[in-house]
Parts: sequence; C-alpha cells; structure tokens
Amino acid sequence: MVPNHCAPAAERKKLNFLDRFLTLWIFLAMAIGVAVGYFIPSSAGFINSFSTGTTNLPLAIGLILMMYPPLAKVKYENMGEVFKNTKVLSASLILNWIVGPILMFFLAITLLRDHPAYMVGLILIGLARCIAMVVVWNELAEGNREYAAGLIALNSIFQVLLYSVYAYVFITVLPPFFGLKGLAVNITIGSIAKSVGIYLGIPFAAGIISRYTLIKIKGKQWFQQKYVPVISPITLIALLFTIVVMFSLKGNLIIQIPMDVVRIAIPLVIYFAIMFTVSFFIGKAFGADYSRTTSIAFTATGNNFELAIAVAIGVFGINSGEAFAGVIGPLVEVPALIALVNLAFWFRRRYYPAGSQA
Repeated sequence: MVPNHCAPAAERKKLNFLDRFLTLWIFLAMAIGVAVGYFIPSSAGFINSFSTGTTNLPLAIGLILMMYPPLAKVKYENMGEVFKNTKVLSASLILNWIVGPILMFFLAITLLRDHPAYMVGLILIGLARCIAMVVVWNELAEGNREYAAGLIALNSIFQVLLYSVYAYVFITVLPPFFGLKGLAVNITIGSIAKSVGIYLGIPFAAGIISRYTLIKIKGKQWFQQKYVPVISPITLIALLFTIVVMFSLKGNLIIQIPMDVVRIAIPLVIYFAIMFTVSFFIGKAFGADYSRTTSIAFTATGNNFELAIAVAIGVFGINSGEAFAGVIGPLVEVPALIALVNLAFWFRRRYYPAGSQA
C-alpha cells in the first residue's frame, strides 16, 4: 500500500508481498516485541541505555525514518489548499483541540477513576495531538498527503503553545469538580518544542530538502520513478522496527499484569472508534472528498504518544502508573488504527463509490 497511494488507480502497481500482508507483519512485530521483552528481560534495559533525557534514540530513529518517505512525497507547493477551506480547517482544529481532549478526559475519569495514575496517563495522551505516526496511517489509508502535512503542522504549533496550559487545566483544575484529586503537572513550552522538533521537525526538514534538492538536480520524473520507489519501503520497515522496540520495552509487564493493560485499552479503543467515525463524517458533511476526509479523521484520532510518555516520565517517574499508561497508549493505537485504515477503505467503498478501486 505504501508506494503508490495518491496515484490514479490505473497507475497503481500491484501490491508486493510485504504490502499485501501488512496487517499480518504488524501483529507479528507486536508478538515478537512482547516475546523479546518477556523472555529477555534485560532487553528493555539495553534499549533504554540508548536514551538521552526522555528521548529514546532507537524509537526516535525508527519514527523519523518511518515518517521521512511520506513527507518527501508531499507536494509542499500545494499545501496552501489546506488553508483555503476555512470551514474544514476550523472543524479539524475543533476536533483536535476541543472534542478530542474532552472526550479522553471523560473516558478516563469514568472508566479509570479507581486507578488515578492510569487516569492521569490517559488524559496526558488525549492532550497530545498526533504529529508523527498519523503520517503513516494517513499514507496507508490513501489520505491526502498535502492536507495531512498542513494539519500536522498546525497541530505542532498548537501543541507547543497549548499543551502545558491544557495539562494544568485537565489534570489540576478540572478533576476536583468531578470528585477527584487534582495533580500538579509542570511541563515547559521548551520541553514540548524539543519533542515536536525531534519527531516532526527532523523528518519534515529532511523531506522538504531532499525533495526539492533532488528534483532540481535530477528532475521530477527521476524523483517520482526512481527515488520514490527506493525510499517507500523504508516506511514499512521502520514501522515494524518501531513496533518491536515499543512492545519489547513493556513486554514483561504486558504479560505480568494483562488486566491492567485491558483496563487502559478499553477507554482508548472507545476513544479511537468515536473520534475516527465522528471526524470522518464531519469531513464528509463539509463536502471533503475521500482523501481529505481521511486526513481529517486520522489527524483527529491519533495521539502524540512520544510527548505523553516524555511528560509522564519527566513528571511522575519512569516506573509510575502514568508512564505505564503512556506506553500502553501506542501499543493499543497500533492495532486500533490499523483496523481504522481498513474501516476507512470500507467507508470509501460505501460513501465514495466513484473513487473506489477493486
């Protein structure tokens, strides 16, 4: 699915073996990660030894490599169209910065109020809007690259400006109104900007520079026909690597306390399902085509787990329940959003038949 997503149907190549069984590879990567974490307990310590501050280098490298090919394919000269339709743009911002955080907050205080550490970890996830893996989910679902890139760029700006304020409001101010204890969360704008810079700034810059430099030197035809097919598989390989690393870090705990994983997973699954469905139909109601509607839905549904985990570790400690909930977030997000990729294709066949392919 990765190489030819936005090309017309007649130009799409037959899916290769890796792409055809993408879901299978992802679940195998998850199983391998859990097995490594459980049967080789020292693996987590080894992976964490490559950390600097709250940034885990193997995860960062995997995420950056995973995002680079889709961002190199973006036609940045067309990104202005994202900002022309103010109705759709406003809807996306409302979904991301009002609906999403509030929905996660109420799911957390309703389903995890007897586990306050997990509750806070879940709220932190809900406040961190996705700027990384959403690129891959959008790519796999054949969403509009330019639209997704524009919405992600906006999310990154809002994230730097609002995350610390949101954390204070949703974790310190609001819980006492619902009979819960508020907690102080101190996170600076600078630390958020650092996370955004690493996980979004680096692949964005690499994508823009390589695209326009290579097109200028070798021409657009060479770039599309020679370079793009070479870099496209990097997304899938890096995604599988990232999944193995993520799951191996907590493989031992996943097997030791599976019911805690389930407790955290239930509100997350509900959140992903509601956010994606509501966002998709709002985009459709506003007249967006399938590719734009899909981009709106995935940017509103995904979460920036890197930032949520970094904040949880920095504020509550690496062995805290908040950090554990933060790590479980992407472990649930991966299979959930793979399911939503398939749901997006089902929606396309049902609601956009003219744009569907066999």
